[in-house]
Amino acid sequence: MAELSAEKLAQRAYELGLIDERQIEAIRSELEADATPEQFRSLLMRREYLTNFQLERLLKGDRTGFFYGNYKMLYLAGSGTFARVYRGVHRETGKVFAVKVLRKRFRDDALQMELFLREGEVGLLLRHPNVVPTYEVNSDPHSPFITMDFVEGQNLREWVKMRKKFDVATALQLITDITAGLTYAAQHGIFHRDLKLSNVLVTSRGVARLVDFGLFGTRAGDDSSSDIPNARTIDYVALERATGVRKNDPRSDIYFTGAMFYHLLVGESPLAETRDRLQRLNVSRFREMRPITELDSSLPNSVVAVIQRAMELNPDRRYQSPAEMLADLQSTAKRLAAGQDVVPEAAEVAPQPRDESVTQHAHDQEGANRTVMIVESSVEMQNLLRERLKKHGYRVLVFGDPVRAMARFEDDQPVADGVIFSAVDLKDSVIEAFNRFGSYANTKHLPAILFVDEDQAALAAKAKLASHHAVLKMPLKVRELRTTLYRLLSHSKAGAEAEIPK
Repeated sequence: MAELSAEKLAQRAYELGLIDERQIEAIRSELEADATPEQFRSLLMRREYLTNFQLERLLKGDRTGFFYGNYKMLYLAGSGTFARVYRGVHRETGKVFAVKVLRKRFRDDALQMELFLREGEVGLLLRHPNVVPTYEVNSDPHSPFITMDFVEGQNLREWVKMRKKFDVATALQLITDITAGLTYAAQHGIFHRDLKLSNVLVTSRGVARLVDFGLFGTRAGDDSSSDIPNARTIDYVALERATGVRKNDPRSDIYFTGAMFYHLLVGESPLAETRDRLQRLNVSRFREMRPITELDSSLPNSVVAVIQRAMELNPDRRYQSPAEMLADLQSTAKRLAAGQDVVPEAAEVAPQPRDESVTQHAHDQEGANRTVMIVESSVEMQNLLRERLKKHGYRVLVFGDPVRAMARFEDDQPVADGVIFSAVDLKDSVIEAFNRFGSYANTKHLPAILFVDEDQAALAAKAKLASHHAVLKMPLKVRELRTTLYRLLSHSKAGAEAEIPK
């Protein structure tokens, strides 16, 4: 560290706006006249007028990097390939933020700049306890930065390095937090696209919060960012090539959530870890992983079942949405807390194809002795749903008026085992009925599915959801509806034994 006199150091810090005259005088009054530069520097840090980070840069002669916009950098909190993250403080309010700054060598790269700013813009859209919020995106090409909440804690990778693996309850809670954040983002048409341990921050209270959303789109297969480098991490590329889906499939987030769950429970990744690009693109990484039960045979069956379904290589057999996975995680936590360990039917996945005649028989019987009410104003949709569900054994009641539909539940004995509400045309009236259904003493325990259109995210946000509720987006996928309906109905019947429809 270069020697610099106390006077020159004070002058340099003053000129850059790091300290003021009052602070300089306070230091001088406390030191002897013959104090050494080292004593001067030591007192500056002891009085917290300068941080070690600021002092080192001053002594090196740096004149930039101390401020970004209205934020003063206190120290470097993290560093990645494309950006650095600082702990910063707002000069006027004194509030602490994380300030993410694009590295200088990428600022002249228009595509990297676009990717960086897009990440910030995504963060501006999200406000959820399990997502780190973004407050400001500065697009100045000379000093682009993003400000976010500063999370007092560590990222999940650092936790794993220290603890090796987690007990079931802790791992389950962390993954539930992560999935809750993904569910909220998905309801706003946003997918993460870069799920890994280092992109999950854990607060000092043990709450997991997602950071660094890599890409967003409004539908599966959205290629709006395909021309932006690194929009998809290499692991996502490899998975989607291996499974033959279109780029940017939102179910890829679910796969890597399951992979993190696996890692937390056994202390190692299910995917062979390597820096070699060709090896990471090899399909065998996904096909040759060890079953988690080989590493820990004591894990609860219900937990193993969730991981197996989340990590299904066939995306059609995987959870189809974060909300679906979240519901299973929450119900699993309740069962474990109650001392139960039952494999949820929706999470059971047979490793080999079954005999088609047996499967068809199971399909035809899946709705046996079950009544489903449909609240839908479109006659065409009423007929479609009635036909498809009756084909598989359900008894179907159809109402076009939400008020009349809810009136049928006024008696103590429910008239249906579950209800499908469609908000596509009925909008607020259906949301009100859905919420009433979830609050009535005799119906609040019953399964309910809410249909919303792609542009009805704000409407869906008004719905009061529980673990036995689900939100499905139009256009309708009958298989997804049947699978979700079967899972919710099965979970509502203790001890029910049947096979999930495929």
